[in-house]
Amino acid sequence: MALLEVENLRAGYGSVPVLHGVNLAVDEGANAVLLGLNGAGKSTTLMTLAGLLPVTGGEIRYDGRVLKGSPGARVRQGIVLVPEGRHVFPALTVKQNLRLGAWTIRRDSRRVRQLLLEVYAIFPRLEERADQLAGTLSGGEQQMLAIGRGMMSSPRLLLIDEASLGLSPKLTEQVFAAVKLINERGTTVLMVEQNAGVLAQADTAFVMQQGRITVSGSGADTLNDDAVRAAYFGT
Repeated sequence: MALLEVENLRAGYGSVPVLHGVNLAVDEGANAVLLGLNGAGKSTTLMTLAGLLPVTGGEIRYDGRVLKGSPGARVRQGIVLVPEGRHVFPALTVKQNLRLGAWTIRRDSRRVRQLLLEVYAIFPRLEERADQLAGTLSGGEQQMLAIGRGMMSSPRLLLIDEASLGLSPKLTEQVFAAVKLINERGTTVLMVEQNAGVLAQADTAFVMQQGRITVSGSGADTLNDDAVRAAYFGT
C-alpha cells in the first residue's frame, strides 16, 4: 500500500514554476530514490512534500489522506526532511544536535534516550564524537549527523536530499549503507540523488527531468534503462 502518493504536483518559487505535474507513489517500507541532474526539480519536490513550499496544483496524499499543514505539523505526522548541505549547528556538540532533532517529542525523555541509542547503533562514529563540536567533524561525519538528527524525530517517512554531495566514494558507500539499514529497520525512505550508484539498493526509482518524472520502476530496472545509462554513465 502506498504511504505517499503524488498526483500532478505543481510547485515553484513565487512566479517561477519548477514542478510541472509530478506523479509518483512510494509504498510503506520502501527504499525509494528520486534521481536527476542538477536543476531537475528534485529538491523542490522534497521541500514541497515537507511543507516548505506551497502546492500550486495537484495533490499530495500521505497515508491515504490529503497532506496539508505546516512543516512542524508534518514532522509530527512522521514526515522528516534531511536537507541538502547538512545544516548542522557547528557550535553545538554532536549530542546536542541530535537532541534538537527530537524537539517534537522532547517531553518523552525515555523515547528520546531510546532514539539516541538507535542512532548510535547505526552511526557508531557519532557516539564516539558525542561531546565534540559538530563544526569540527569531517564532511562525512556531518552527513551522518544530519541523517541521525532526522532519525531523532522518529520518522515514518524520511526525505533525504543529496546525501552523497561532496563526499568521497568510500564515504558515499558508508552513508548509502546506513540509509539502507535505516530502511530495513522499518522507516520508509525517499532519497534525492544525482549519484546513480544508489539505484542498486533502491526498491523503487524515479528519474526526474525538467520538473517531470520521465522514468519509473524498480532500482535494478532503472539502472539498466538505456536512457539512464546514457545520461549518468555515458554508455
